[in-house]
Amino acid sequence: MKQLELSFRSRKALTVHVGEAAATEIIEFLVRLAERVEQLDRGKVDIMEIVPTAPARRNTLRKAA
Repeated sequence: MKQLELSFRSRKALTVHVGEAAATEIIEFLVRLAERVEQLDRGKVDIMEIVPTAPARRNTLRKAA
């Protein structure tokens, strides 16, 4: 999860602009969100179609001669 962590500069900017309590809450939320994304990514399963889908029908009309 190291790549998903906020840098010190980002944390400091949040603290300066929204206050320490709000910044801490936002950072904790982002950390939990990143952990959840990692968890979902680890459990991801590729889906393979068993029955191939039919090509789209062409709606061709013949012009009367």
